[in-house]
Amino acid sequence: MSLRTRLLILVIAAMLVPASLVGLRFVQNRSSEINAALANLAASADDIASDLGEKIQGTAQLHYGLARARDLDTRDKAACSAFLSDVREEYPQFTGILTIDPDGSLFCDSLRTNRTLDLRDRAYFKQALVSRSVVVEPVFGRLTGISVLQIAYPVRSEAGALKLVLLASFNLRKFAEYHHKRLLAEKDILLIDGKGTVLVAPSGGGWTAPVGASIAGSDLLGFATAPGQKAFQEVTDREGRTQVWAVAHSPSIRDAGLYILVGRSKDGLVAAANRRLYEDMAILAVALLLLLAGVWILATVSVGRQVGRLANMAKRLGLGDLSARIPPPHPRGELGGLMTLLNGTAESLEQQRAAIADLNQKLSQSQKMEAMGQLTGGVAHDFNNLLTVILGNSEHLADRLAGNKELHRIAGDIATAAERGSDLTRSLLAFARKQPLRPRDIDIGGKIQEMEALLRRPLGEHIECAFALEPDVGLTSVDPGQLTTALLNLVLNARDVMPLGGRLTIEARNVSLGESDLDVNGEPRPGDYVMVAVTDTGSGMTAEVASRAFEPFFTTKEVGKGTGLGLSMVYGFVRQSGGLVQMQSAPRQGSTVRLFFPRLATPPTEDISPAEGIAAREGSETILVVEDNDMVRTYVESELKTLGYRVITAASGPAALDLLRQSGDIDLLFTDVVMPGGMFGPELARQASQLRPGLKVLFTSGYSQNPVKAPDGIGDARILTKPFRRRDLAAMLRSALSTPAQ
Repeated sequence: MSLRTRLLILVIAAMLVPASLVGLRFVQNRSSEINAALANLAASADDIASDLGEKIQGTAQLHYGLARARDLDTRDKAACSAFLSDVREEYPQFTGILTIDPDGSLFCDSLRTNRTLDLRDRAYFKQALVSRSVVVEPVFGRLTGISVLQIAYPVRSEAGALKLVLLASFNLRKFAEYHHKRLLAEKDILLIDGKGTVLVAPSGGGWTAPVGASIAGSDLLGFATAPGQKAFQEVTDREGRTQVWAVAHSPSIRDAGLYILVGRSKDGLVAAANRRLYEDMAILAVALLLLLAGVWILATVSVGRQVGRLANMAKRLGLGDLSARIPPPHPRGELGGLMTLLNGTAESLEQQRAAIADLNQKLSQSQKMEAMGQLTGGVAHDFNNLLTVILGNSEHLADRLAGNKELHRIAGDIATAAERGSDLTRSLLAFARKQPLRPRDIDIGGKIQEMEALLRRPLGEHIECAFALEPDVGLTSVDPGQLTTALLNLVLNARDVMPLGGRLTIEARNVSLGESDLDVNGEPRPGDYVMVAVTDTGSGMTAEVASRAFEPFFTTKEVGKGTGLGLSMVYGFVRQSGGLVQMQSAPRQGSTVRLFFPRLATPPTEDISPAEGIAAREGSETILVVEDNDMVRTYVESELKTLGYRVITAASGPAALDLLRQSGDIDLLFTDVVMPGGMFGPELARQASQLRPGLKVLFTSGYSQNPVKAPDGIGDARILTKPFRRRDLAAMLRSALSTPAQ
């Protein structure tokens, strides 16, 4: 049997049961429509109550403001009434605003009636005498005769004594009229108090009790005051018309003795369900006719063509063409869903392939950076060993050639070049993020002034550079080298977005941040900071790009022209220093990156180098030198002997332990941190302290992947960084030897 024949049989079978379906749908729709209308009645009542609650809250806020007004704090009744009259003109929802003295007598009112009223019998006044907050009561106004909601607020002195009661009469009639219009007059609104007095009567619907009448003892009042018994109440008038009522469930309104009811005729509720039945019957008739025609067209034309499109798509996917798509228009139903599913599957596979390629590229970049870091560490270790020998021997040459100015100068140049090589090594380590931070208490403004030439150099003549440095910038504890690297990163980024020229501004000043000042991650970090800002007039960034600017490996530059690590390194350095980062950017409006470093409240402590802190005296103690590099070991041995020390040398940790196990005095272990053979300096120091308790230890290193930690029983880990001068070596030795035993 063909697909077309099967579809026609199904359609004919479906047409045999439309009558029963229509009947069932009528019952279901009618019940649903009535329930929805009833729920809408309750929602309307609660909505009106909620609006009234907001009006009460707004009146309370008005009271709070008026209570502090100087014009109200007066015994001039005319002036007070004039002031309240002006206020009332701004708030027409009130029939009047007045003040009541503590004895219950009316003092002044916005109507300027000059009437004498005794309000001690009012419940709101009695409650206000003992209350410190707003008191509410629905009544009929004595001055106006209009149903109002009296909103009273006791104004008290600082000692708690009652000065006056501020009263605002909220017009319930206007309030009900407004909501009656808002509900398009389809629903009736009834406001009653707890005794059954009608405050606002419906304007239509056959309601007979006028305003001021009482419905005490009626089923409607019982329903309103005890809404937990049932959800709705039907009331039938003398003409046989039935009204359905719902009551608001707002606790605050009910506690005030006010009940808000919303009603609608029962015929109106059922009429919508009846209209729905007629619409369903008409729609069914049209749908049956369209269904027969549609099935015929679908069976003869569309099905075959769409199945062919699906087969072609599956064939292309099977051949590995993930860019294959079934072009629109897609049919509805299962065939269209299958086409969408196939397109989505192909798109997902294509995205996964692109994601895998992107991850491979990031992995390659990460491996390259990791390899660079490892290579940098190794180069730093060996290079600093060479620089140690060069720097030490240049000092020897300078001493020996003091009488020859030309050769003495050359020896000094060699020493200077060695120290610059050491600075270069430290810069490489900082770039590779293999060097821990060395914070110092510095003046960032002064540091930027020292860097001015360095920061201007990479910009070129087409970019104008300006510095705005606030005088007396606070002190911060940061690593000066890392600060230099971070500013250079920001300056180079700014240069790259201004290829045709522009203006770069570097700013430093004191700031204080609050809870509303957020970093790039949306976190508040309030406090006192020193801000460093770099602003350019370049191309700027979109909000999407700016939100990802500090992500590792994210870059908008061409492949091979950026690592995507510059801003992430800046962010990591600032956060590690206890600060935060902010960015402001917009397309064609430039960018501003702000770095915030915590401001210190104490003056800086001057760093004292070993050579300055301790006099470089000679000694006579015995020192065990452990150094795997022959040239460095020979140089250190020569220097120590020159300083008067007795020297024992070893090329590895195990060899040094053998010497320590032998008899003889050894006062200090001077060991390199990184050595071959599986035993590094800290492990050697630990075992040496076990063999000889009280042995002093001094470490030296050209580079260490991890921070040096002294074993227990030795005290602080003293380390002499390579390359070092003779005076630094002598000073550190005396410092280590002078330390009391632990």
